[in-house]
Amino acid sequence: MPIELLGMIATTEGSETKALSGPAVDADYVREFSRAHEEAGFDRVLIGYSASSPDGFAVASAALHATERLKVLIAHRPGFVPPTIVARKLATLDHLTGGGRVAIHHITGGSEADQRRDGDFSEKGDRYRRTGEFIDVLRRTLTAAEPFDHEGEFYRFEGAYSGVKPATSDGIPIFFGGLSDGAVVVGAKGADVYMLFGEPLADVAEHVRTIRAAAAKEGRTIEFSLSTRPIIADTEEEAWDKADRIYTETEELIKAQQDGNTLAFARPLRRERNAVSADRLQEHAKRGDVHDERLWLGITRLTGPSGNSTAPVGTPEQVAEALLKYYDLGVTRFLIRGFDPLGDVREWGKELVPLLREGARRRDEESAERVA
Repeated sequence: MPIELLGMIATTEGSETKALSGPAVDADYVREFSRAHEEAGFDRVLIGYSASSPDGFAVASAALHATERLKVLIAHRPGFVPPTIVARKLATLDHLTGGGRVAIHHITGGSEADQRRDGDFSEKGDRYRRTGEFIDVLRRTLTAAEPFDHEGEFYRFEGAYSGVKPATSDGIPIFFGGLSDGAVVVGAKGADVYMLFGEPLADVAEHVRTIRAAAAKEGRTIEFSLSTRPIIADTEEEAWDKADRIYTETEELIKAQQDGNTLAFARPLRRERNAVSADRLQEHAKRGDVHDERLWLGITRLTGPSGNSTAPVGTPEQVAEALLKYYDLGVTRFLIRGFDPLGDVREWGKELVPLLREGARRRDEESAERVA
């Protein structure tokens, strides 16, 4: 099937290699970043979430109105806004932006400190059950033709109903991520798309098998997305040199933050339990900086359990082929974001994006021929 390519936008410039600069919300940058993704051939962009970040719904609205076709994936942390309200917000935004361009990504919350910034002191196991119930009520609110009652562990509603439904028959796609036992149960039961980090091929294959089996027990099928940070150059040697420069720049920025000289993307300020998926990346990094020939975990090791940080390194052709090996495992969506966020998007649009689409198309044709 055709792949979906996702990027990720932010409201101000910055990455592991570049200190945050400018206002917290730079409206011109949001529009420019969104348009760059559309021009590069991306299908959708993720708007991230943290307890100190700008509001994702507002950012999504700006991105949608700045573009014509680009879709959005709004990260949302259940527990702070009732699912009935979130359903109406999503459906309303869907109608106001042409229809079929809005999706939601559920983040249960891997950082206790970040949860508490917004007043949530619940345990992680409770949060996963709450997320599962949230998704159930959200989906029902988006589809119910009549008012309904709900009484669960975390939510209670009487006569819940939304007068606004999604603008298209595709509805609002529901994304989800997490690899703890509780996460797999929730995602298999409620998600349309399960988001995975860029682990080595064998590990991703195992996740796909496990989650598919859990979904099958619920009578459901599920799709998969993979998140990585591609590093490309004209030659393989130049790509690895580029990776070395990214490592050095990141190391310098972390030191500058520790010295109190800059505001940067860096490690948590205090030790705490991390999400299982983030911890898994650290375990891979301990075993070596490079896996599967070109999956580089140098930044993963350097920055700690900060999420999406693994990078396929090489020429556009080599990186496309490395990512398409995950397509062979059942991954149909790829979320790629750069260490030079805006510049990388523009660069990827020249070769990497077309190569990924063409490679997936060829694989689909070959698969159809084998079946025939």
